[in-house]
Amino acid sequence: MNDPTANSESEHLLRELAPRVLGALLRRGHDFTSAEDAVQEALLAAHFQWTRDGTPENPGGWLFRVATRRLADSHDGDAARRRREERVAESHRELQVPGTSPPDEFATAEGDDTLILLFTCCHPALSTASSIALTLRAVGGLTTREIAHAFMVPEATMAQRIARAKQSIEVSGLTFALPTRSERAERLSAVLHVLYLVFNEGYASSSASDLVRIELTREAIRLTRALHRQLPQDGEIAGLLALMLLTDARREARLGKLGELIPLDEQDRSRWDRRAIREGSALVAAAFQRGSIGSYCLQAAIAALHSEAPTVEATDWPQIQALYSVLLRMADNPMVALNHAIATAMVEGPAAGLTLLADLDRDERLSHTHRLDAVRGHLFERAGDLDSARRHYRRAADRAPNPAERHYLLRKLARLEGH
Repeated sequence: MNDPTANSESEHLLRELAPRVLGALLRRGHDFTSAEDAVQEALLAAHFQWTRDGTPENPGGWLFRVATRRLADSHDGDAARRRREERVAESHRELQVPGTSPPDEFATAEGDDTLILLFTCCHPALSTASSIALTLRAVGGLTTREIAHAFMVPEATMAQRIARAKQSIEVSGLTFALPTRSERAERLSAVLHVLYLVFNEGYASSSASDLVRIELTREAIRLTRALHRQLPQDGEIAGLLALMLLTDARREARLGKLGELIPLDEQDRSRWDRRAIREGSALVAAAFQRGSIGSYCLQAAIAALHSEAPTVEATDWPQIQALYSVLLRMADNPMVALNHAIATAMVEGPAAGLTLLADLDRDERLSHTHRLDAVRGHLFERAGDLDSARRHYRRAADRAPNPAERHYLLRKLARLEGH
């Protein structure tokens, strides 16, 4: 019988090593499409072989060797194949096992090839949307379907966007190298957006059977922490790391014994990770003291208010409402507007929240999601309009992408149908 813990650790290791292997192939001059395809084939081979035989002593070298063989097999000519396999053998000897110092070829000023790959994929030659989508594939390991859900677009549209991004990289001849300081500043917004989306997909999966995908949340936190070490004075990096830590701190209390979703107001707060909350709150406070207040910092401040409150009733809802109002002025984001309506309902009553939700009916970005109906059902329930609440809970359950969320909404519906 397979050990779920061992499988999870293996998946995390593969996710961490894959960008390094892809970076090594790109450093050798291979084109992005061929290199990524080879890495994906190597990951697939590792998934089956490591599950059967266990993780090899040098997993990075194993992946690199298999990926390079796949590239060699894609070229005609025995001589070319022999030359590439000789280079594979040499590279295999160079690669280190995780936890040891990386060889010279992998040592960089930033200390993590994955970060170089992040900034490479977020090159200004690509549109912001395309660079984020491509990086989610290459670095975050998300599927096209998951990325499409994150961007609120059809899967076919996202597949075309990723294909065009790869073509643009090949035509532009982008190199795998550290960006200059000015290039880094130009690409940082897209990099942070990538990490934010990877974490969100892990925290509330759009397609997996489980609501939480720990390997994604853990990888997003790892990458953001690495970026924060390199740029400790950047307030938005600190804010994003704080937001992840504060949100992830509630993970253990968010799911019941059977994997059922437990909403914030019903969670056992003694199960929250207080160490992560302290670290996240300290990052937020330091960023605000420096005056570095962007959207991630504001979201982290909201998460800190939730995390530091002993109960839902004791939460500083007026301050949360005010912070969401500031966020709304910064960017046109339907999810922020949705959360602002919830906070308004907590301060001014459910009728006020429902009034704000009416403005979101015309927003096409929410047309394919279940969240608007779910929030509307909750507010109608609080207002005592149980017929309307049942109607919206039913619609939300029909459209929920994840079984845990669907079952939660159905439980809400079943409870109301007993009235």
